[in-house]
Amino acid sequence: MTEPQPGASAGAADEARPAQRRVLLAVHTGRADIVGLARSAAARLAEAGIVVRLLDDEAEAMAVPGAEVCPFGPGAAEGVEIVLVFGGDGTFLRAAEMARSTDAAITGVNLGRVGFLAETEPEAVEEMIAAVQRCEYAVEERLTLEATVLDAEGRPTGEGTWALNEVSVEKVERSRVLDVVLEVDGHPLTSFGCDGILCATPTGSTAYAFSAGGPVVWPDVEALLLVPTNAHALFARPLVTSPTSVLTIAVPPDGTRARVSADGRRVVDVPDGGRVEVRRSERPVRIARMNPTAFGDRLVAKFGLPVRGFRGARSHGPGQEAPIGRTNVLTGDVNTSDGVLRTAEEVGGGHPDGKA
Repeated sequence: MTEPQPGASAGAADEARPAQRRVLLAVHTGRADIVGLARSAAARLAEAGIVVRLLDDEAEAMAVPGAEVCPFGPGAAEGVEIVLVFGGDGTFLRAAEMARSTDAAITGVNLGRVGFLAETEPEAVEEMIAAVQRCEYAVEERLTLEATVLDAEGRPTGEGTWALNEVSVEKVERSRVLDVVLEVDGHPLTSFGCDGILCATPTGSTAYAFSAGGPVVWPDVEALLLVPTNAHALFARPLVTSPTSVLTIAVPPDGTRARVSADGRRVVDVPDGGRVEVRRSERPVRIARMNPTAFGDRLVAKFGLPVRGFRGARSHGPGQEAPIGRTNVLTGDVNTSDGVLRTAEEVGGGHPDGKA
């Protein structure tokens, strides 16, 4: 990942930005509360003189007067400064498909479950919209993956894809085992039977790769991850390789059907005896950050990690620890020894119960 770049308030960005600012809203319209929150944000943006753009399959549910409407696709984010996502990680990944081919950055409000890609929680939407209005944000460039599918003779099939989180080479039939040969930079490494192989980015390390037992990697680390899923082997550990590595997953010509799934959104079939090459893409995804929350703090907040230490934990009975409430990553609250969420200022100021 590159160093965070200054937000649109920087002089160079001001010169490059069109006179009329545009913001694209990507909204999970299946829930009334999400639609209501997105409408409120659209009204705030319009009051500030910012043009609001909506997708045609969401415009009717949103019913925002004066909004631009466009079809879903790479052209939806053309001329847009930022894409605001209202939903979970699935909605965010859908927005990334539109923004990746443009200079638009993405930021999101978590209205799903974990929502690790989102910038903030619903209670901090006002602060986020104000930051967009004042151009007070920095932009991070997140590494993405490019997957190329080759046939049994090593010729590209022309069917490729990309991913922000992970590329998964997986079996199609549940009753079969997928035999794979793994190569790194053209050198065979190992082979085994499995359900599939995940090639993930640091951004995707907290998604599918995390669930499959892979490591959590800080997003500013430039690396590629290779994580087997349900491998029938003694050596099937997750691997972390160079960002310039080429990861190859070859499948034998035994009739077992395999496919590539990118971010769970795009699927490409792998021919019998073919292979998949995964490498770093030349085009990153730009993510806008409105606050300097450390990644470690996000881990604590999103997963509810106990940072008090087991010796200082208060018990509420056998096997019952003191409950921990939900935190907002914008506030940087800390789980303290008495089970109360306190701000970083309270802890740093010597609150009697503020030791971590």
